[in-house]
Amino acid sequence: MHGIQSYIETHKDRFLNELLDLLKIPSVSADSAFIDDVFNTADVIKVRLLEAGCDHVEICETDGFPIVYGEKIIDASLPTVLVYGHYDVQPADPIELWDSPPYEPVIKPTELHPDGAIFARGACDDKGQMYMHVKALEFLTSTNQLPCNVKFMIEGEEEVGSVNLSTFVKNNRDKLKNDVILISDTGMIAKDVPSITTGLRGLSYVEVEVTGPNRDLHSGLYGGAVANPINILTKMIASLHDENNHITIPGFYDKVEELSDAERAEMAKAPFSLEKYKAALDIDAVYGEHGFTTNERNSIRPTLDVNGIWGGYIGEGAKTVIASQAFAKISMRLVPNQDWEEITQLFKTHFESIAPEGVKVKVIPHHGGQGYVTPIDSIGYQAASKAYQDTFGKTPIPQRSGGSIPIVALFEQELKSKTILMGFGLDSDAIHSPNEHFGLWNYYKGIETIPLFYKYFTELNS
Repeated sequence: MHGIQSYIETHKDRFLNELLDLLKIPSVSADSAFIDDVFNTADVIKVRLLEAGCDHVEICETDGFPIVYGEKIIDASLPTVLVYGHYDVQPADPIELWDSPPYEPVIKPTELHPDGAIFARGACDDKGQMYMHVKALEFLTSTNQLPCNVKFMIEGEEEVGSVNLSTFVKNNRDKLKNDVILISDTGMIAKDVPSITTGLRGLSYVEVEVTGPNRDLHSGLYGGAVANPINILTKMIASLHDENNHITIPGFYDKVEELSDAERAEMAKAPFSLEKYKAALDIDAVYGEHGFTTNERNSIRPTLDVNGIWGGYIGEGAKTVIASQAFAKISMRLVPNQDWEEITQLFKTHFESIAPEGVKVKVIPHHGGQGYVTPIDSIGYQAASKAYQDTFGKTPIPQRSGGSIPIVALFEQELKSKTILMGFGLDSDAIHSPNEHFGLWNYYKGIETIPLFYKYFTELNS
């Protein structure tokens, strides 16, 4: 596409500073202390979309945080691409593990990003990747090279389960009508190995509580005589996996998609060093379901993990107490064909059934979503592949992701269109963790590649 590299070079400082300003706003959707910041971020996105060339942008109110909708319609007869992203971010906790304040972006080199990376909460997930699309539109409108219609739907509740997006999509099918959906909220295999995410795992997220006596008890007077909810909860959780790390919930695997040997062999072609993987995490061994490789365990197999567990006394010093209650948060990553609501019910039924007498168990479902697969013979995938070939000089590898973007399945159900996942982050970018970062090279490479997707998608549809 004519002039894209020179345009980026000319405006790269401004592109960077605009993103840094966005990252300074702590738009944490999960914490009510940041409500004003989340709303303020939506306002900034609106302004930036208008500046980038959208003819119409609006803040769409929901029962929670707003959705920013924008569009640039040049010809109703041309294809329409709907860009989805999110402007909310994960909580920065634990703050003390950050090398620099999470909302004061700093740029510094890393081993994988020698030319510099932006360290800030939301740098990669998803402000940096979302903003690549805004700047890609700016290039196309500024140089009069936009080949198709573009719509934007940028939400503020992705990190809390997109609780109001479903209603918005169902109520605005005509407004959101498109030929393909484009999302950058995933990663690629390596900086020099482009990849397109073709599969996402689904998600079921629950909270459990175990209640024993009606108050905290003295562990000397009552220890060994009444059920200790923390002891019971840990035993119940431990029983959810067998000796092969196979999940023991009855019916859990009934609908799991089993990939063929040929498909698993194709996946195995992706470059991967187990030693580097272990070194990066400072572990001496990997761990997971027997019979599967590390890359299979975190992409094509379902999982069950405890995300948090608490109860009793955790203050300084000693307090000999048997807690009245114990709690845990548990997430299950699901593969295509596993229905998240069905899995949630299977978990609830099983967890309640294994509780011993002397305690009461409560399972509280939070949120979830279905898995998703993109066919690699679709026009959208082919357009993305050609775009990557132009900017990276090599054909991207199709890759199943271990992560979940529950709204992707919702989009296909309600809008009847496929989603293309063009991620430019790396696994090492520490999303959801302290010291999240996004490489400057990756940021600019995304801005360079996205316009080519529009070009090839339009050509392949003609």
